[in-house]
Amino acid sequence: MTTSDKTRWGLILVIWAAGLGAAAQYGKISVVFDRMAELYPLAGGSIGFTVSLVGLLGILFGVVAGMFVAAFGYRRTLVWALWTGAVMSALQALHLPFPVFLGTRVIEGLSHLGLVVAGPTLIAQVSTEKTRGLAMTLWSTFFAVAFTLLAWLGLPLVAKFGVLSLFGAHAAIMAGLAVLLGQALRNVPVPERQAVPSLAKLPALHWRIYRSPWLVAPAAGWLFYTACFVAILTVIPPFIDENIRGFVLGVMPLASIAVSMTLGVYLLRFVRAVRLVQTGFALCAMIGVWLMLVPGSPLACIAVAGAMGLVQGGSFAMVPQLNETAADRARSSGAMAQAGNLGNTIGTPLMVTVLSTAGYAGMLSTVVVLFSAGFLVHAVLAIRRRF
Repeated sequence: MTTSDKTRWGLILVIWAAGLGAAAQYGKISVVFDRMAELYPLAGGSIGFTVSLVGLLGILFGVVAGMFVAAFGYRRTLVWALWTGAVMSALQALHLPFPVFLGTRVIEGLSHLGLVVAGPTLIAQVSTEKTRGLAMTLWSTFFAVAFTLLAWLGLPLVAKFGVLSLFGAHAAIMAGLAVLLGQALRNVPVPERQAVPSLAKLPALHWRIYRSPWLVAPAAGWLFYTACFVAILTVIPPFIDENIRGFVLGVMPLASIAVSMTLGVYLLRFVRAVRLVQTGFALCAMIGVWLMLVPGSPLACIAVAGAMGLVQGGSFAMVPQLNETAADRARSSGAMAQAGNLGNTIGTPLMVTVLSTAGYAGMLSTVVVLFSAGFLVHAVLAIRRRF
């Protein structure tokens, strides 16, 4: 793949905005989750799937998504993923029957997967080697920034016009980005399309990745991180004082970004990424106990988000540290995408179910167990790498 001889920052910002739209496919439900029962009062515990079903296709195809996108074309994938997301959000704004709404969330998962695979590839394409690190760091913030914007701008919109207005606004933004990028990407050189991968080879590819303590390590911890991140942002808000809820929800993702890009980057100069991730998980577990003892504590909420930033930054740094070749790094990153979608999919329904059956303390106990499991899985894989 040839790359640009000049960084196209304007285009990079628009592609990053598409990433914000992809993150909002999770976040637009998370930030109003406590009000989804108003739309679907008979849904019961199944309401948790309104958040998590976006990750279904990512679970099935995360490892090989890059190969499918290469076959369909990066520019085409990005634009059509935006259009698909726009149509699904527009349908959701019509207050669909609950089963149909869940169906749109599954289709929205296809849009999400296309955006998170094609977006960073195209950003790398339109940046120079000197600026690529900064450009990719910008891309890595899309999830947390989207949650912040939804908390600070989306919640006031919902307060004034209702939940469905947020879905309509998301549809309009995605459609606008599709039109803009459809034009802006026309002159961006991309590699020739590749052959569609054989489905018969998928089981062997997955087996090779998941049996390797080097390839699977970033994904193994990422599973527990993602099972908690969206779920915490979704389930905790009703326990935060309503007067400062929007502020806290906006600060939590920013705290994660700030810690990851400052303290996390600094510590990586002295410790291996695995150790940094384990430190993050240990801190998260301890802060989870604090949050259990002081329900909805704003300081504890922000602190746990900050500690999760160590896990976030360390997990991505772990990929090149444990895997030397580009091919292995791609496989390891694909496994991270798959594990991340699995964590996002099971996290919220799990927390909602535990909350409804065991209460707040039971839910926070589950969070602490998941964070502890993230610490332990890296300890086990580290032992395997020694023998």
